[in-house]
Amino acid sequence: MILKDISLDSPEANILLDEALFLNAEKHEGPEVLRFWESKSVFIVLGRIGKEYDDLVIPQVLKERIPVVRRTSGGGTVVQGPGCLNYTLVIDKNREKQLTDLRLSYQWISQKIIGALKQQGINAVFRPISDIAIFDTDKKFSGNAQRRGKNFILHHGTILYDFDLNTVFRLLQMPKDMPEYRRKREHSEFISNIPIDPQKFKKDLQDLFCVTDDQSALTPLESSLLTYQLEKFPFSVDIHP
Repeated sequence: MILKDISLDSPEANILLDEALFLNAEKHEGPEVLRFWESKSVFIVLGRIGKEYDDLVIPQVLKERIPVVRRTSGGGTVVQGPGCLNYTLVIDKNREKQLTDLRLSYQWISQKIIGALKQQGINAVFRPISDIAIFDTDKKFSGNAQRRGKNFILHHGTILYDFDLNTVFRLLQMPKDMPEYRRKREHSEFISNIPIDPQKFKKDLQDLFCVTDDQSALTPLESSLLTYQLEKFPFSVDIHP
């Protein structure tokens, strides 16, 4: 597995680079990848079947001119921005038996995340289907989603460590589908930052996934796949009043 610690300038490019790395592995025999990225600006990401008029506070999104994009993986709608660290895994299904099963793969990967956080004294717990929460409060700080190919999984998740949580409260409606552990709590009672050093977390997670090489630049093939994605696919979502 190689490291790609790469944050790009636009919301679309950050989302579609994950797709490019996945396609490189799935279609072009590229390597397994651990990527980290963090957006300098606020934007919203819808899951593959997310409905903007169900999930977003449309008047506020329009007022603040917040970009909205869609990813190809499942999962819920999230707000991105400074203080929200993203991790992406392009991982071979044959690496571990659990990775061949959707639910078990979430748990297996989440335990790696929890292990890295434990190195900084964070007592975290996996909450099905795909969340990680603080153990004693059950407050969520990490959501995860996947796109599954024939041979590889694209798995991406978030860590809220210094995020302006008011952004979530302003821009997102309460979801219609909630995990049982949420207990119908409002965003303000359910979502939390955790006090970590993101650089240490990155290093500890690299160790747990046995990252062998730092290639924090795009190869020519990766760059061409990203350009192809940006030119072909309309991942930006138009929002109207």
